[in-house]
Amino acid sequence: MSRLVRRYQALPIRARLAMLVAAAVAFAVAAVSVTCWFIVQRKLFDQVDQDLRKAAQPQRGVNAESVLATCPQQPSGSAPANGLHNHGTYYYLQLVKRDGTACVSADSAGRVKTVAGDLDVIARANQSSGGLLESVERDGVDSEGNAVRVLTQPLTVTGPGAPPQLYPNTALQVAIPLKATHDTLKDLALILLLVSGIGVVGAGAAGLAVARAGLRPVDKLTDAVEHVARTEDLGIRIPVEDDSEDEIARLSRSFNSMTASLASSRDLQQQLIADAGHELRTPLTSLRTNIELLTRSEETGRPLPPDDRRALLNSVKAQMTELASLIGDLQELSRSEGQRGERVQVVALQDTVEAALRRARLRGPELTITADLKPWFVRAEPSALERAVVNVLDNAVKFSPVGGTVEVRLTGGVLTVRDHGPGIPEDELPHVFDRFWRSPSARALPGSGLGLSIVARTVQQAGGDVALARAEGGGTVATVRLPGAPTPPPEPPAG
Repeated sequence: MSRLVRRYQALPIRARLAMLVAAAVAFAVAAVSVTCWFIVQRKLFDQVDQDLRKAAQPQRGVNAESVLATCPQQPSGSAPANGLHNHGTYYYLQLVKRDGTACVSADSAGRVKTVAGDLDVIARANQSSGGLLESVERDGVDSEGNAVRVLTQPLTVTGPGAPPQLYPNTALQVAIPLKATHDTLKDLALILLLVSGIGVVGAGAAGLAVARAGLRPVDKLTDAVEHVARTEDLGIRIPVEDDSEDEIARLSRSFNSMTASLASSRDLQQQLIADAGHELRTPLTSLRTNIELLTRSEETGRPLPPDDRRALLNSVKAQMTELASLIGDLQELSRSEGQRGERVQVVALQDTVEAALRRARLRGPELTITADLKPWFVRAEPSALERAVVNVLDNAVKFSPVGGTVEVRLTGGVLTVRDHGPGIPEDELPHVFDRFWRSPSARALPGSGLGLSIVARTVQQAGGDVALARAEGGGTVATVRLPGAPTPPPEPPAG
């Protein structure tokens, strides 16, 4: 059985669908055919029994003495010229005694073999004391072994002007050959078998055709997947009707959406690599130039003036710092969602902002940074959240004029950072969160163009949103909204 299951599972899905359809139709046709055959059989035998009862009625007043007088003579075996018949079918007619002796009428088509049940009819008739007389229909055979349908009933005789009287210890038997009935049932069985076979074959063919038509979209999807796997061409799309909502259409839409997402992800990856290469080229070129100058000075024995050497070393240090910052930003952007999800916890946002403010004040000692912070707890990765807040503050410090003011406020889960710098032109606002995008007016300032992109990604992962806008009176205001989280329970005191 398990081998058959494995073989079935190894078949193509079309063959399995065709086999399932054929099996279902075969079961239905077999059930209908068998039911039909039994119903027809029952109807035919009911008709035979009705014919037997009609044939037995005229024989109730048979001359028993004349028939019994012929015992134990046997009929000739051929139907008599004036014998009992109905539409060309001859009847069997005989009387049965209590001892089992059968007395065949001269009009009978032959002798019917007597069984014990026939004698029970006589016994019950003798005990009926004038009540209803019981008759029995059964299948039997004649003396030559031919199948017959037999009706056995108590023998009654009638006299002139007298009611029917029970003839003692004798039963009347009337039988009809069943050859025509059996031939009809055989023909019906053959027809049903033929029709069932044609139906099963047709159902299998129809199932295969339906499977091919129904799985044609799956073939297209398979070809598309194989094409993508072979050529890595993510631009392929499977045509889907807009109003179709079946499983195949949904699967096709999902595939199209997946390939579109993969294509977009690959494009973004290629763009990231290209942008990173472009951003790395400038500090690397500067580093190479400075290092070559220092190396040439050492190789030629011509030392650089101390001020020039100090400037070169400071430039190398600044370029190394910029490279380290850029690499750190790229690593942050390349981290997967799973890596972030493992470190998410409830964080006190006001503490994170305080830590970021300390770093911002070190980077802008000439600025005045004010803060008004209210408690607020969020679910986020602590280090990523602090980096995002630091990037927002660094952006404000970078564009604030010397002696300017940066105002930081946290209330109700909304963090606002407002500077009094030149502000961002309206046409540049839609691009401020793009990777490696830098305002033309800020190209000379240090930075990789990834800071605000990291801010947007971190805030979105925490379930919030971030926006930059021009502030009234000049400058820029950054707004970060983060959903709250349940306040963690206080830690127990040490000791």
